[in-house]
Amino acid sequence: MRREIPLAITFIVGLAYVISYFIPHWPFDRFEAWFTDWFAIIAAFAIWLGAMNLMKISFVNIARKKSEWFLSVLIILSFLTIVFFGFYEGYQGLHADPPGSFRDAGTGFDWLYVYVYSALSSTMFALLAFFVASASYRAFRARNFEATLLLLAAFFVMLGRVPVGDMLSGWLPRDYQLSQWANWIMNVLNTAGQRAIMIGIALGLVSTSLRIILGLERSYLGGD
Repeated sequence: MRREIPLAITFIVGLAYVISYFIPHWPFDRFEAWFTDWFAIIAAFAIWLGAMNLMKISFVNIARKKSEWFLSVLIILSFLTIVFFGFYEGYQGLHADPPGSFRDAGTGFDWLYVYVYSALSSTMFALLAFFVASASYRAFRARNFEATLLLLAAFFVMLGRVPVGDMLSGWLPRDYQLSQWANWIMNVLNTAGQRAIMIGIALGLVSTSLRIILGLERSYLGGD
């Protein structure tokens, strides 16, 4: 029953979504709203399960003094701090006049989000620039015909997006300037490639969804 019940629920919900799309009349047109509410409730419980699992793993790392266990201490302190401010200021906001929220500007939760979380997120994205540059260097080496095409396309696009490109090709007719070449590559070649990828993703999504609804794909149940 541990497998049969989840498979039955998945089949019923998936089939209901398909029916509600093709029969937009009551009660089928209400399925999406009903299931969305249920998913929100399940997700709320799943968030707490994930948080408790994170705390468990962190405490185990500290107890066993695993490699970089001090990062687990930082995780626990950060989690407890943000939860404390969220609950405390949420409680204060409910009893304030007028009622407020823990996310209001000026609260401790808002301060942590703006000046700690957002700052750390910006730092991580800034570091990604170096990884992108390294990956671009490896990808743009003209080792074969495909890599050469990628290198040429990147050269024209990057040069056509900066003022230097306008300086180098400004004497040419407008239709032959580097900026126009860059726009043509992005609007024609790049768009065609993106549409082909999206069509492939859609076909893969449909096939995977059918396998899950019919019970052929059971990896979400865990195990082998």
